Amino acid sequence: MTDQNLTIIGSQEWCSFPELNTPAIRARIDSGAQTSSIHASDIRRFTKNGEDWVRFEIHPLPESRHIAIRNEAPIVAVRKVKNTGGSSESRYVIRTTLEMNGESFEIEMTLANRDAMGFRMLLGREAMKGRFIVDPSGQYLLKDYDEEDIKKFYINEKRELAGLKLGLLATNRDLYSNRRIMEAAEERGHDLKFLNAELCYMKMDSSDPEVRYRDGTILNKLDAVIPRLRPSMTHYGCALVRQFESLNAYALNNADAILKSRDKLYSSQIFSKHGINTPITGFAKSPLDTKGLIEMVGGAPLIVKLLESTQGKGVVLAETSKAAESVINAFKSLHANILVQEFIREAGGKDIRCFVIDYKVVASIQREAQKGEFRSNIHMGGKASVIKITPEERKLAVKAAKVLNLPVAGVDIIRSNKGPMVLEVNSSPGLEGIEGATGTDIAGLMIKAIEKKLGYHKS
Repeated sequence: MTDQNLTIIGSQEWCSFPELNTPAIRARIDSGAQTSSIHASDIRRFTKNGEDWVRFEIHPLPESRHIAIRNEAPIVAVRKVKNTGGSSESRYVIRTTLEMNGESFEIEMTLANRDAMGFRMLLGREAMKGRFIVDPSGQYLLKDYDEEDIKKFYINEKRELAGLKLGLLATNRDLYSNRRIMEAAEERGHDLKFLNAELCYMKMDSSDPEVRYRDGTILNKLDAVIPRLRPSMTHYGCALVRQFESLNAYALNNADAILKSRDKLYSSQIFSKHGINTPITGFAKSPLDTKGLIEMVGGAPLIVKLLESTQGKGVVLAETSKAAESVINAFKSLHANILVQEFIREAGGKDIRCFVIDYKVVASIQREAQKGEFRSNIHMGGKASVIKITPEERKLAVKAAKVLNLPVAGVDIIRSNKGPMVLEVNSSPGLEGIEGATGTDIAGLMIKAIEKKLGYHKS
């Protein structure tokens, strides 16, 4: 204690809010800030007994976002506060009891989105006045908790570990991959909703953004979304994914990564920049450059590929230079954006699909084209069989997923005389062929990757 009977506290301390059912939350002690603030989400104003109240959720632990404490309190005031970006925003102010150092006292604090901050709580000078003095070099001078203490507070004693709230963003719930993901989430005790991307709509608003479903349900409280977007839904689907991300939902493959993977030209440029071996690829705008383009990739036979092709659709093998010119110019007359790519004859219609989860290859299969076909995609009738990949191929698959920032990816590799090459990377890889061939629970591993990211530990 000091001469003024002020308690010395560090720049970081633990706080408790009994009225908010929050037994422990790390606080940043900031005498430069006047008002205290706590991280809150799903903030909604309502009327109770003729008074203005606010409902909100507290997520006290940034590493465990599934722990959400629902609260409501009377609104004391609405204040304009400058955020870290320097712009003003309106925040609700509540009054509640704070416990520190064995003492209880009332403070006022604002409800704010502090998800990007290192601390979910900020204690300002109004709350400290006449009680504390700050030692900037000290941390947790009053009390400190370890991981086991936190588990007792939030999991082992009075709180059961609830499952995560997940959304599967797709369009066809009957597809094998989507059914397996829903089954895997249910098996692990999570609440997963199938969300048809075509039936979702959104509101962009600085204070109250939303995603809604056609039935009026507000989808603002999801812990994570799993995007499984068909090519025709890429633009709108990625806008939805960004909106969910702005609402603090984790996206298993974010919008920017999906867009990179869907744009074959952009992903090819990224691979080239990072030294990832691919078949020689050419791109040109004018039909006048067609012959030069063909020559650039080594001549015929060659592959002509639409920029947003998937499952082997929009991919053509031109076996002669004349045929290549005809196909390229036909596509260009339709104003289609195409790539021209070297044909790897020695691959013999085979490629390797490496399934990457959390930047590890969890399963791999060889896909072989049916007779008379050069495309080995399962959707095009290709056959799948288990294959043991080399360390070089494993490293290549992981690197390709990493440079596109895709924690879940299907990386297609072919074996050439110049070593393994990446053909393309799929951000919504199918599960049926690889689960059927390998027996690996790919869907379950995807759910576990979300659990790991959100700090969820299944008991």
